[in-house]
Amino acid sequence: MRGFFYFCRNMITQKEITLPAYSKGLHIIDRAIESAMDNLPENGLLNIFIKHTSAGLTINENADPDVRADLMKLLERMAPEDAPFYEHTMEGPDDMPAHFKSSVFGPSLTVPVSNHRLNLGTWQSIYLCEFRNHGGPRRLVLTLYS
Repeated sequence: MRGFFYFCRNMITQKEITLPAYSKGLHIIDRAIESAMDNLPENGLLNIFIKHTSAGLTINENADPDVRADLMKLLERMAPEDAPFYEHTMEGPDDMPAHFKSSVFGPSLTVPVSNHRLNLGTWQSIYLCEFRNHGGPRRLVLTLYS
């Protein structure tokens, strides 16, 4: 019974934020997420969900910007713009490749919270993966389980 009562005292907090438009590429968004969450609890989990099908999220190295450049080069080789076999072309030559890249990376991440901070590794950051040439503002849902 003790576990049940402990579970009932836990809280779920949810907030939706809008990031500004970013250029195509991988962009560190740690600070935007941390500042949106005000005071993080001592322990918990933060789920980050992007409400778009042509952008994604990932956690990767933050020390060497060449990692971001190389990831984008790999993705461009996997899903180039203007490939002749695309059927979904109504929204522009970058749209179908963006849907594919978004599916590869995924729409959500879960990050542990420890000592009132996101518990990322020394060289890790959270990235917005913008796969459109002009994607516009992106909406994120932040759900904190504490």
